[in-house]
Amino acid sequence: MADQSDVETALVSLVASAVYPNGMAAPSSVIGPGGVVTCRVYRGMPNGPTLETDLAQGAMHATVFPADTAVKNTTRFPRVWQEVAPVPATLVVSVGDLSATFSGVCAAGQLAGIAVDGAIFPYAVQARDTPPTVASNLAAMMRTAGWLVDYAGTTVTVPAAQLLVARVVAGGISLQEIKRQAQAFRISLWCGDPLTRDAAAAAIEPALAELNFIGLADGSCGHVVYAGGLTTDASADAALYRRDIIYTVEYPTTLAALTPAMLFGVGGIEANGAFIAGISG
Repeated sequence: MADQSDVETALVSLVASAVYPNGMAAPSSVIGPGGVVTCRVYRGMPNGPTLETDLAQGAMHATVFPADTAVKNTTRFPRVWQEVAPVPATLVVSVGDLSATFSGVCAAGQLAGIAVDGAIFPYAVQARDTPPTVASNLAAMMRTAGWLVDYAGTTVTVPAAQLLVARVVAGGISLQEIKRQAQAFRISLWCGDPLTRDAAAAAIEPALAELNFIGLADGSCGHVVYAGGLTTDASADAALYRRDIIYTVEYPTTLAALTPAMLFGVGGIEANGAFIAGISG
């Protein structure tokens, strides 16, 4: 589920992309004289001694943390499940000579199955499975149903079958929103000179302002609205030039669940491997 930390992490990623458009492995091309100022982007308030050292060396900090305002409860939507993302299909099966061979990486949410002459044997893949354990479980299911099965390693063979079809499908991730809140977040730019501060703000503000929504780690989205800002030139520390950019993000708290996918559908199997209506799968 999404919470405050997920929103902060998403904002950090947006800020980092704005000041490092070519990736953080390359120097910033947008801030400071010549675009070579180092910018440290992170959640939370800066450490005083570290900030002073970095400012003296020409580096800047960009921080993301909650503003000093109350979180507003905006819960108003019905509790319904909505699919937001498919589970990656990382397990693979190949078929040949009345056999099925499994390979790849197993993950929860995938469904493996073998259909033998119209009889269907599905297996829900578990997080700790491997291709050999998937093959073993399917072989055991078919043997229990009376089929003669040869099993070795990752391969299942049914010598007496007229037709064998094997498939792997992936389900999806569904979310149910159980509450919603609006919270203000402060993006603070801590710089050693006004030119660096202005250049950083010129890159970050448009990157945030053009967005209506930001993606969160659980697959949900937060609604982003500009809420104000503050520029500080006069300070007890003459070496610090700061700008605060404040955005309110309305985001949900969610429950997550895996939804199944159709493995073989409804129908019988023709000789060419296609399905015909009439047999439930």
